[in-house]
Amino acid sequence: MRALVCNEYGPPESLVIEVQLDPVPGKGEILVDVAAAGINFPDVLSIAGKYQVQTPTPFVAGAEAAGVVSALGEGVSHYSVGDRVIIYTRGTVSG
Repeated sequence: MRALVCNEYGPPESLVIEVQLDPVPGKGEILVDVAAAGINFPDVLSIAGKYQVQTPTPFVAGAEAAGVVSALGEGVSHYSVGDRVIIYTRGTVSG
């Protein structure tokens, strides 16, 4: 997968696209092939190290996305592979 990574605090232009291993969904989790993702103002503050809770670097930037479920973890019953989903992960770090 490709990820937009904040390796050090700074402006959004300091983010880098990295190729990372595809994660495997754990119990109760789903894996989503992301088709679109956004960086919003709280993300910009996090990237600059100025958000009210400072996320340690490195981290994958962004909290919103849309895509298609590609894998299910153990015990997942409310989603199916192929479902279109939207994601909002405020309060967590993506990736």
